[in-house]
Amino acid sequence: MNELIDKLKGEIIEQLNLEDIEPEDIDAADPLFGDGLGLDSIDALELIVLLEKEYGLKIDDPKKGKEIFHSINTLAEYIQKNQ
Repeated sequence: MNELIDKLKGEIIEQLNLEDIEPEDIDAADPLFGDGLGLDSIDALELIVLLEKEYGLKIDDPKKGKEIFHSINTLAEYIQKNQ
């Protein structure tokens, strides 16, 4: 799971062009939106594309999306359970 978390950190930084952030700067338990990494709704769409393109997973229920994208940990758990 740690390998997946590290991979996700790198993919998120690359996908969202977070130039000033290194993977080790991101705490996998911190929220991705709001006070944590500070992502917004456009970033959420980019994460959905990343999830579909890299992992072949789609999120059908928007309410679940909020739970799945809470943190890198919750995202990694979702990928591991559904891949």
